[in-house]
Amino acid sequence: MLKNEIKRDGHIHTPYCPHGTKDKIESYIEKALELGLEEITFTEHMPLPEGVLALDLQKECSPQLEEVEGYFRKIDEVKEKYKGKLKINKGLEVDYIEGYEEQTKRLLNLYGKDLEDGLLSVHILKVEDKYYCVDYSPEEFEKLAHKVGGLEKLYDLYYETLLKAVKADLGKFKPTRIGHPTLVRIFNLKYPVDYKNEKLLEKIVKALKAKNYQVDFNTAGLRKPLCKEVYPAGVFLELIKKYKVEFVYGSDAHTAGDVGSAFESHQ
Repeated sequence: MLKNEIKRDGHIHTPYCPHGTKDKIESYIEKALELGLEEITFTEHMPLPEGVLALDLQKECSPQLEEVEGYFRKIDEVKEKYKGKLKINKGLEVDYIEGYEEQTKRLLNLYGKDLEDGLLSVHILKVEDKYYCVDYSPEEFEKLAHKVGGLEKLYDLYYETLLKAVKADLGKFKPTRIGHPTLVRIFNLKYPVDYKNEKLLEKIVKALKAKNYQVDFNTAGLRKPLCKEVYPAGVFLELIKKYKVEFVYGSDAHTAGDVGSAFESHQ
């Protein structure tokens, strides 16, 4: 059982995620009930706009368009099945991709009426006219850092993109909780950076506060062998607390056993 203070996991994936596990949605719910949670949100990845990444990589990142309706139907089914036992929210994790704002808005307009919660995350960075996943692998991360002029420049690019995500006009269905806001630190133990640009981080946090957005307090980084910290951590987390930006615990579970992971030890 978790301590009484935490009753919600706001970031959970499903077997519809192509880079996750095939654990049944019911098994995620049973784990939440076992922990004493009262509310969860399934935040499966929204399909990426067509043409962002190479087709094979794009298929690995998110479900296909034709799978979303099945995902929604399944969540409706379990909402009914577990009614009175657990509040289950139907959501999506939406990628902010610089240059694809209009395409993202169109997808959100398509799905928005079905959404009860969600996340806006940055996984993909634009460099010149190409797009790269910041969290795909240590090797690709190193290549990307070299391409942009070093690790600090890569951190700058990630946080500048995050600020654009907060400010972007993605229509009335834009999620108002920012997913894993320090994801760029996913390989920090292999590529350590003492990031000094507090001014940029503070701009992001002030923008979050001004819009009354929430932050995903995401424990998945603790399970990443080259990270071993929550997102956000360090200066970013200090600023979140300083400006009293609300955060919601999220396990970012891609397996049922990770629901509610490490919540108790990071209150």
